[in-house]
Amino acid sequence: MNYHQLSSKELLQIKTLGQLKKAGYQPISIKEELRRNLIQKIKAKENVFEGIWGYEDTVIPDIERAILSKHNINLLGLRGQAKTRIARMMTHLLDEYVPVVEGSELNDDPLAPLSRQAMNIMDEKGDDTSIGWWHRGERYTEKLATPDVSVADLIGDVDPIKAATMKLSYSDERVIHFGLVPRSHRSIFVINELPDLQARIQVALFNILQEGDIQIRGFKLRLPLDIQFVFTANPEDYTNRGSIVTPLKDRIESQIITHYPKTIEIGRKITEQEAKLQDKPLSRIHVPELMKDLIEQIAVEARNSEYVDEKSGVSARLTITAYENLISTAERRLYLNDENETVIRIVDLIGIIPAITGKVELVYEGEQEGAGLVAYNLIGKAIRSMFINFFPSPEQKKKDKEGNPYVLPLSWFGEGNTLDLLTNQTDKEYKEILHKVPGLEKITKEHVTSLPEKELEFFMEFALHGLAEYSQLSKKLVDTGMQFKDLFSSMFDLGSSGGLDDEEEDEGFN
Repeated sequence: MNYHQLSSKELLQIKTLGQLKKAGYQPISIKEELRRNLIQKIKAKENVFEGIWGYEDTVIPDIERAILSKHNINLLGLRGQAKTRIARMMTHLLDEYVPVVEGSELNDDPLAPLSRQAMNIMDEKGDDTSIGWWHRGERYTEKLATPDVSVADLIGDVDPIKAATMKLSYSDERVIHFGLVPRSHRSIFVINELPDLQARIQVALFNILQEGDIQIRGFKLRLPLDIQFVFTANPEDYTNRGSIVTPLKDRIESQIITHYPKTIEIGRKITEQEAKLQDKPLSRIHVPELMKDLIEQIAVEARNSEYVDEKSGVSARLTITAYENLISTAERRLYLNDENETVIRIVDLIGIIPAITGKVELVYEGEQEGAGLVAYNLIGKAIRSMFINFFPSPEQKKKDKEGNPYVLPLSWFGEGNTLDLLTNQTDKEYKEILHKVPGLEKITKEHVTSLPEKELEFFMEFALHGLAEYSQLSKKLVDTGMQFKDLFSSMFDLGSSGGLDDEEEDEGFN
């Protein structure tokens, strides 16, 4: 009988140690197990880390090399770079089931028992020792490192209740209550935010990695634990909150640096995959492709912004939650206006501001650069960056003096006209307002190639926002939308409503 050729159903029928031996089972370490299964998947061209985008040529090859080398791993990167998700997906490289001594505290291998408890069971029952089967989904332990994590939590402690109940002396090993690490024997053990762990706790981990022994209240136990350690850390933590002690860092064989999506396309894949939109009326909400790119561009602008702390990073959760809020903004309009369908508008970006303000750490918290204004600023910069992909640069056309396509709409605003675009306007009102601006439709149709009919007004509005970002128009936040007016006349309008003065609001979007 070849153990490795047995199906899961056949394995689960093995109930005793004698049957397991007869099946030809041989112990294998978790690192060897991960390596063997990874080799099989590489040969079969299978993607182990399905749904992890942007790491195909960088992070994933490094992880695979570390597994092939049987290394413990430290994933080093800023927030929202899928570090924990990658660690969780490593369970896909484990065997579906592995045998354990039934009732053993440390999930002992029947042919390589570790705990005194398992050895005693096997000494008593021999080949009749009961065998249980441990699914790979259970062979994963995760702990968030916080300053209050103790040695007892991770390694273990003496249990006085157990001593009293079993009438044992405190010198008896059986009074020990094992912590998370020993209980993760033959598993993947993940410690998130490793630098937050106190130095003395890190030293205890080092002893396990280096020597394979643990100390609990005077007990010195030789426990060659079989664990695949995966640590995660944020570079910011090294200076702001703590550090990884040198002996532990030296013992973690592979440190792999993660990164944010390098292109808009990769960012979109992540956002569309992770956004929770299952209950949304998506068939009734049309989202232009440009808007999806704008959401990603906002994150790009945030990562490059002088107002945002680059050491803290900007999580991919920003674009995910922003996209969810964007859809919800349009969904709310559907219900308010009792309409069958709607198209996402540029002004709907107001609805994503709460998703931005909670995801960025500011360099300086002040009135001028408060989280709200920074969010407006990032939206404006994203619009400005994407605008010249569709329309000619207003600055360049202004210098040319001849053939400026923006003369008609700018002149209309120069005559004192204003335009209010609100998130809650009906589709009919929204379209009628935009078509009041002379020349705007003509500019849009001339410069936006392959323009879908239902996106005409979306791009007309985009043109207005772009002109405002290039300081050709004034754009001001009002309670439920945006107001556009002539740039120069707005400078004299000092008593406007909206909570902020015009200069601050223009700065927020320019």
